[in-house]
Amino acid sequence: MELGQIRALFKSRKVCVLIPTFNNEQTLEKVITEVLQYTPDVIVVNDGSTDATRLILAKFPLIEKVSYDTNEGKGFALRTGFKRALGAGYDYVITIDSDGQHYASDLPAFLIKIETSPESIIIGARNMGQSTVPGKSSFGNKFSNFWFWVTTGLSMQDTQSGFRLYPVRRMRHLKFLTRKFEFEIEVLVRASWDGIGVEHVPVRVFYPERGKRISHFRPFRDVTRIAILNSFLVPIALFYIKPRDLWNNIKKKIYARSCENNSSTTRNQIRSKRFQ
Repeated sequence: MELGQIRALFKSRKVCVLIPTFNNEQTLEKVITEVLQYTPDVIVVNDGSTDATRLILAKFPLIEKVSYDTNEGKGFALRTGFKRALGAGYDYVITIDSDGQHYASDLPAFLIKIETSPESIIIGARNMGQSTVPGKSSFGNKFSNFWFWVTTGLSMQDTQSGFRLYPVRRMRHLKFLTRKFEFEIEVLVRASWDGIGVEHVPVRVFYPERGKRISHFRPFRDVTRIAILNSFLVPIALFYIKPRDLWNNIKKKIYARSCENNSSTTRNQIRSKRFQ
């Protein structure tokens, strides 16, 4: 797909790219520059950075920027960006982290996937088996994948990827509790409960060598937060969501049988009239 076609798809499908950032001065400018090759529709949420982030953002006067002084957490930054995107008339948001882990060249894969999954969250699934993946990232991802399966019954290979497409127009009525890293699990679970699909496209991932990695994920604290979130979500899934879905499936089957019986009765009546 040519660059001009990609840019046209961003416009016609009302898609923007959202970049939440916190103290990523080493990689932020490069990430923004690469994204701008594909679309000018970019929103950056500066989540209380204390480094040179504001100076870097000043180099891009045409992009949408949201800044606040206190670091509130990634979930809060994403939710803030979603609201700004909806207010600007976008239907979809592609989120990409500002740490340089993702490749902007994978953006077209999300646009293509919209064709078959227009109301789904689409996760950019990383290859977590490669040797450069940090141990804490691999563990956190497996932990997250397991509990996502428990609460939704869906098996996903990368529920921790920050490279995602969100159908924000479809999601606009959903309510969320979390504001930190655990939001990226809560949004998947609540969306799934609401009938929004969760799918994936494969994407590449880059992890710099040890010592040059900048990550704000704190294994103990953030995994604990995810565990606390799941202690809240699991009972809801077991005692409300799953019984609700079971009952809805039963009602659908009853309705389908009723329609089939009515249709059969109608056909028999027509045949009867023909032979009278």
